[in-house]
Amino acid sequence: MIEILNPTLLDRARDTGALVADILHTLKGRSTVGTNLLDIDRWAKEMILDAGATSCYVDYAPSFGRGPFGHYICTAVNDAVLHGRPRNQTLADGDLLTLDLAVSLGGVAADAAISFLVGEARPEESVKLIDTTERALAAGIAAAGPGARIGDLSHAIGTVLKEAGYRVNTEFGGHGIGSTMHQDPHVPNTGRPGRGYPLRPGLLLALEPWVMADTATLVTDDDGWTLRSATGCRTAHSEHTIAITEDGAEILTLPTRA
Repeated sequence: MIEILNPTLLDRARDTGALVADILHTLKGRSTVGTNLLDIDRWAKEMILDAGATSCYVDYAPSFGRGPFGHYICTAVNDAVLHGRPRNQTLADGDLLTLDLAVSLGGVAADAAISFLVGEARPEESVKLIDTTERALAAGIAAAGPGARIGDLSHAIGTVLKEAGYRVNTEFGGHGIGSTMHQDPHVPNTGRPGRGYPLRPGLLLALEPWVMADTATLVTDDDGWTLRSATGCRTAHSEHTIAITEDGAEILTLPTRA
């Protein structure tokens, strides 16, 4: 299903996107050395419910997961990159943490992810991973607009990732979003320009470049959800929800406070 939002729903999407971004911003500030991943999940739950929103994850049970996800946010540490299921684990100095959050408010969903380093340590490869996914995300957004095609965005994202020396996994990527979290069209993190679905004003897309330092192969934890690099290398993941407008693309998941 591909949804095109009318102006009323687009306004609701802006509210949802701001909520997602503000929650992530708050959680980043609270994620310090010694923080437990289960506390991050609890804080996310409190902020989502206090806003009158609902989690897109708690009852989420796609074919690639094992039963309902059962938590309010994805927390991926170091070699974990996608669908990180919160567990009893405390953060250490230099850990690379990815927070991925999707909520629904007013009947419209928004989805975003941030990767950052905990504490004071700044491992060089980790900094590069984060920077590369952020630059790839910016390139994908810059390529978006009415008349552009999905392949244009995928090509822009993939060019940045590959030029940085990373291999690109195409099992998971960006996606359409609207009344539900995951919709068509799929947005691979590499592709050929000029191909795929043509973008129209009112379309929402969640773009999410992610990479692993030395592999493109994923393995799944025993929890049936958390996806890790097959080699144990570090990973990073950046995501924004954007709206296609008459003259380009609007980022909906920017925090409202610094």
